[in-house]
Amino acid sequence: MENVKFSDWEKLDLRIGEIVDVENIEGADKLYKLSVDIGKEKPITLCAGIKEFYSKEDLIGKKIVVFVNLEPKTLRGVESQGMILAAGSKEENKCSLISPLDNSISNGSKIS
Repeated sequence: MENVKFSDWEKLDLRIGEIVDVENIEGADKLYKLSVDIGKEKPITLCAGIKEFYSKEDLIGKKIVVFVNLEPKTLRGVESQGMILAAGSKEENKCSLISPLDNSISNGSKIS
């Protein structure tokens, strides 16, 4: 595994976000379209391949960690403006969203 310089780590902008809306994406079996409040004027849109692990109801109101300065990418016609952080195991078919234990942390709080 290659070491990462501290200056590279400093480029990452990781923030606490709260999922405020979840939609299906037409023709996508694994993707949800998420609206995530990261403490700005309006929520950002993220695409996440977590449909087989979480229901829409499980996700609404969930606090998560978001990589907010990732270059946007269009998936199935939806521009994803970041990425959620999750741990997973393909062998065990498991996925767990990275969430703060203390839900009182404000949306948009920087992770450092």
